[in-house]
Parts: sequence; structure tokens; C-alpha cells
Amino acid sequence: MAVVQEFLKANDTYASTFHKGNLAMPPARHVAVLVCMDARIDPARALGLEEGDAHVIRNAGGRAADALRSLVISEQLLGTTEIVVIHHTDCGMLTFSNEDLHSKVKQELHADADHIDFLPFKDVEQSVRDDVTLLRNSPLIPQ
Repeated sequence: MAVVQEFLKANDTYASTFHKGNLAMPPARHVAVLVCMDARIDPARALGLEEGDAHVIRNAGGRAADALRSLVISEQLLGTTEIVVIHHTDCGMLTFSNEDLHSKVKQELHADADHIDFLPFKDVEQSVRDDVTLLRNSPLIPQ
């Protein structure tokens, strides 16, 4: 079975037993969690979250610059008042540079991605500090 078909079947089962449709759109715990998209991490399980508790925003490396649009919507329209930034050890973002990926895209896709900062990092703790600083200094994120 193709992955999409598996997902559709699983969603049918999930939807048929889903009884939390009355949850409010704003997250109950008024928090947005920014975390890496790494498939090995289950943020809900790791943080003890249930449906409706938080906005979980995922991208490569859990980078704040990529998440600003979602964070502004979360805070300005949906009532979150806290942001938690989570990066992790053994992250794929530690394994390449912008130059590496720009070259790979050119070679394999014959496309130019030189204008994209893929936001890799060499130090996990520093990347968290950098992202927290970005959010604290952003005029789009209330303090």
C-alpha cells in the first residue's frame, strides 16, 4: 500500500473515533513550542502534551527565523503568550553548511538555491541562544 493510502486509512480510523472536536482553537496552555522536524522526536509525548494544549511548530532545526509567520499568528490571533524553543543533539542541521546544500541543489536539481539560508549550525546550545535572541529582539514577538 502506498504511504498516502496508509495515511488516508489511518486518518479515517482516527477521525471516526475523534471526540475532541469541541476543543477551542486557541491552545489551552497558551504556549507555542518550536521544535525540529526530526522524525525521531515526538514533541507531544516528550512534553506531556494532549490535543489542544499547544501549538507545535516544526521545521528543520526548529529555527525561529523560519517560524516567525506561524509564531505571529499563534500569538496575535490565537492567544499564545509563551514560546518554547527546543533544539536537540544529533540534529541533521549539524551535518552540513549552506555552501554544501547550495552545491547539492545545483548539481542534482540544476536549480539555484543560493538565496536561501538553510540555517545550519555547528553548536546546538548556541543555536538555541541565537533563536531566543532573534525572538526577543523581533518587533513581531511581544515581550
